[in-house]
Amino acid sequence: MMTKASAIAHPIQGLVKYHGLRDESLRLPFHDSISVCTAPLRTHTTVQFGMPHDAAVIDGRTLSGRELTRVLAVIDLLRAEAGVTSGFRMESRNDFPSNVGLGASASGFAALALAAARSLGLEMGLVELSRFARRGAGSASRAVTGGFSRWHGGDDLTSVSRPLPYPADIDLAMVVAVVPAYKLTDEAHRDVITSPFFRSRLEHVSTALDNMERAVRAGDAEEVGRLAEVDTLQLHAVTMTGEQGLILWRPDTLRVILEVRSMRREGIPCYFSMDTGATVYINTVGRSATKVRERIAALGLQTMLCTVGRESRVVDDHLF
Repeated sequence: MMTKASAIAHPIQGLVKYHGLRDESLRLPFHDSISVCTAPLRTHTTVQFGMPHDAAVIDGRTLSGRELTRVLAVIDLLRAEAGVTSGFRMESRNDFPSNVGLGASASGFAALALAAARSLGLEMGLVELSRFARRGAGSASRAVTGGFSRWHGGDDLTSVSRPLPYPADIDLAMVVAVVPAYKLTDEAHRDVITSPFFRSRLEHVSTALDNMERAVRAGDAEEVGRLAEVDTLQLHAVTMTGEQGLILWRPDTLRVILEVRSMRREGIPCYFSMDTGATVYINTVGRSATKVRERIAALGLQTMLCTVGRESRVVDDHLF
């Protein structure tokens, strides 16, 4: 029996989001992207090799088919790196809803990659490990390195995530408005290249990335929120204008957007942000977080309050 290892990782909110994959099997994006990890939300994963066969369980549900294939995309790479052929066992638990636009795949594959690497005795840094996590989900690369991170396009060897420096006292608070609606991330990534606006996004995104990185380094939480809102509208404009006309928002999504704009007119600094789903992040500052959360909760929606989360890390608490 090989060493058992466990890790936790935080999900992410895309700030300058990636959209579309120029290589789906390697999960290589068309451009860089920047995200922030959202604590205290987390995925907790335990992995052990030396088993007679492969088995993976998430939130009490045994994986099969495409879900298991995605897990094996990460596991098989790490097994090859370690020269191991034995089976593995994985158990993973989320303390937040999955498949609703909260970045569960990001934290899930980040925790999986770290726990598996440690179980195999692979001592690699988080930047190098992000390359392996990327094979499960592109955003997982940024959940590995945590905080604010930039995932670089590159090729299979250089498409990694690197943390961005930011002031320890950055005053960014994130209110999550949960809008339950099954998201279609992979379908959206495939369809996006059919939008007549996709080429325009590629031409603009380098400027958006530079502006966001400057705001993060300066610790300007309001500018981070403003830029993330602009990027959200641009990303969904591209999503909605592909061949399938994917509209991922729901009525509650629009209610949150309108409430955010109403609060802003009242002088409350807050900005909406969405990845490829219906759930909304409202980026604000600490002094306004309680008020923003109260206003969103009054719409009848489940809310969560998040702060900037750390990098993925090994823990001693095993799930089996």
